[in-house]
Amino acid sequence: MAAVRRVLLLGEGNFSFAASLCGAAGTCVLATCYESEEEVSGRGGAAENIRRLREGGAEVWFSVDCTKLKEYFSAEKREFDCIYFNFPHCGRKAGVVKNRELLAGFFRSSAEVLTEEGEVHVALCNGQGGTPADQPRREWHNSWQVVAVAAGAGFILSNVHPFEAETIHGYQCTGYRSQDKSFCVKGALNHIFTRSTPLPRFEPVSCELELERRKVSFQVPQVLVDKVNRGFLELNSSHPVRTIKEKLTAELSEAFPLQDIDCCLSLLHQGHLNGVCPSNVFWITLSPEETPSTEEMPNGQANVDFCRDRVKNGWVKVQEGHHTSNQFCLRPSLLPCAQAVIQRGASPPGTLHVLSGPVFRKCPITPHSMPVFHEMVFVCAVSRGTENSCVQVLAKNIKSSLRALHQTLSSLKLKMSLEEATSFETAELKDFAAFESQLSKTEYFICVGVETSGSCEKGSCVGVVRTDHCQLESSELVVVCASLNLDLLAMLICGIADWRMLWTSDTRFLHQFPRGELRLFKNFSLYPPSYVHDVSFWLPDGEQFDEVAFHTIARQVSGEMVVSIQLLDSFQQPETGRKSLCYRLTFQSCDKALSCQQVAEMQLLLRDEIKQRLAVTLR
Repeated sequence: MAAVRRVLLLGEGNFSFAASLCGAAGTCVLATCYESEEEVSGRGGAAENIRRLREGGAEVWFSVDCTKLKEYFSAEKREFDCIYFNFPHCGRKAGVVKNRELLAGFFRSSAEVLTEEGEVHVALCNGQGGTPADQPRREWHNSWQVVAVAAGAGFILSNVHPFEAETIHGYQCTGYRSQDKSFCVKGALNHIFTRSTPLPRFEPVSCELELERRKVSFQVPQVLVDKVNRGFLELNSSHPVRTIKEKLTAELSEAFPLQDIDCCLSLLHQGHLNGVCPSNVFWITLSPEETPSTEEMPNGQANVDFCRDRVKNGWVKVQEGHHTSNQFCLRPSLLPCAQAVIQRGASPPGTLHVLSGPVFRKCPITPHSMPVFHEMVFVCAVSRGTENSCVQVLAKNIKSSLRALHQTLSSLKLKMSLEEATSFETAELKDFAAFESQLSKTEYFICVGVETSGSCEKGSCVGVVRTDHCQLESSELVVVCASLNLDLLAMLICGIADWRMLWTSDTRFLHQFPRGELRLFKNFSLYPPSYVHDVSFWLPDGEQFDEVAFHTIARQVSGEMVVSIQLLDSFQQPETGRKSLCYRLTFQSCDKALSCQQVAEMQLLLRDEIKQRLAVTLR
C-alpha cells in the first residue's frame, strides 16, 4: 500500500488552492490560514471551498501562525511531506524587510515540522524572490532575498518554475493588502526548497601508515580532513571520477599492453620535488618518537596501510618549518611513483602502466584550483626514435575515449587538442598545468573545451605529456608519460560547474550516477547566495607575505566556502615603510545552506587565524 503524502498549506486566503488539491490520490491535506473562520468566511467563495475541503476529508484550521508551527502539532503529527505557502505577505503596506522577517520565521518553523526528504513550496510575485529566475530582476536590496533567508533555516533552493495560476482548477488569488482583492500573479514563480546537509565541523584527524615495517602517524592538514579516505576510486564506487578512469583504461588497453598498478602507492614524498615551490605542497611532520632516519628509508616512500580518524581535543597545527630531506609532504603528484615503476623494469618495453589516486597541492582560490584531485598517470618505456609516435597514439586514444564519453551525454561537442608546450605563454598556464610544468619539462598539453562557433580558445588543460631521455639506464629506451586530472575531466564531461561538488557529502550527487553511469549533472542547489567581507592588515616587518598560505587558511576556516579572494589595495606607509594589504573575500556554497551569520563567524575565525599564523597586524 502506497504511503499517504501529508501536505500542509499555510496562509490560505479563500482556500481555493487547497480545494484544488483536495481529493488527489494518496494525499492528506491540512489547510490553514492566519485569520479566524469568521473573518475568512466573508471572502468570496471561501465558505464553499471550506465546505468542499471538509466533505473531501481534509482538515481546515484557522488562526494558525506560520512562524510557530510546532506549537500546533503533537510530536507524532509534525512530519509533513510538503508545505505550501503561496504569496506570503505581512499585510497592509509592509515593506521588504518585514516580509523577509516573516519568511525567516516561516522557514525556521517549517524546519521543525517537515520530514527529512520533504519540500517547502513558496510562490512569490515576479521580482520578489531576488533570484536570476525573476524577469525582470529587482535590485538585491529591494527583493525578499528568499534564498538567503531560507539558508538561515538550513534550506536550499532546489527548483523554481512558473506559478501558472490559470492551470489550477478553481484557483482565485485573494488577500491583496489584507483585502478581498486579487493581486497580479503574472510572471509569479514557485520556489521549491529542500533541506541542506549541515555545515560540517571537522575534528582533527591523525593518519597512521606503515613505513619500512613500522607504524608511524601524522596529523592531516586541517583543510584536507574531509578529503581523506573518500574512496572515489574503489571497486564499489559509482563516482564519475572512477567511471572515467575505468573507461579510459579500457580504451587504452586496446592500443597498448596495459598493467594497472593496483598496489598501495606512496602517500608521502620525502624532501623536495625538483622545481616545485615549497609553498605549494602540504608539509607534514611524523610523530617525533616515530620519525625514521633517512638511512632507514632507501626510497623515501611510505606505503599506505590504513588511514583512520583519531579524535583529539584541541587544535593541532601542522608544522611547516624548514624543509629538509628528512621531512615529508603529502604527495603532490604520482609522477615520482610512475618513474619508480619504470625504473624497476619489471615489464617489457611498450607496456603501459596505469597509476591513479588523489594528490594534494596548495593553490590559490580560483574556480578550477583544487587542493586535492585524482590524478591518472600513464607511463611506458619505448625504443628510442619511436617516442613521438607513442605520444601521438596515446593522445589519440585519450581524445577518442573522452569524446565518446561526452557524446553519449550532450549534443555539444568537445574540442580536444594536443598542444605543444611552446605554444603557451607562461601567463596562460594556470592551476593544474602550471604545477605540472614545475615537476619536469612538459612537451604537450591535452586541452579540452566545448566547441562554439567562432571560438578559438584552447580550452582547459586536463593533462600533460612528457618524454624523458635520461630516466633509464638503457640508452636505447625513452620514457613516455601522460598525466590527467580526472576531476577536471569529470567536470567537463558531466557539466559540473564547481569542483567542490565532486566532494559533496549530499547523497543527491551520487544518486545522479547510478551504477557508475555518466550523466549530465543537474544542480540541486540553485542560485546560492554570496556574501562579501573585506580584511586588511599590516605585514610583519622584513618578511615576505605568503599569499598561498593566506588562501589556504581561508579554505580551512571556511570549509571551502570562500570562492574568491581579490586584492583590493596595497599601501606602503612613507614614514615607516610598513606595508598594508586589503583583500576582499566572497563566500558561497555550492551544495549547502550558508547563512550570513555563519559567514560572519567564518570571517572572525579567519582574522584570528591569519593574526596567529601569518603574524600580521589586523587593521
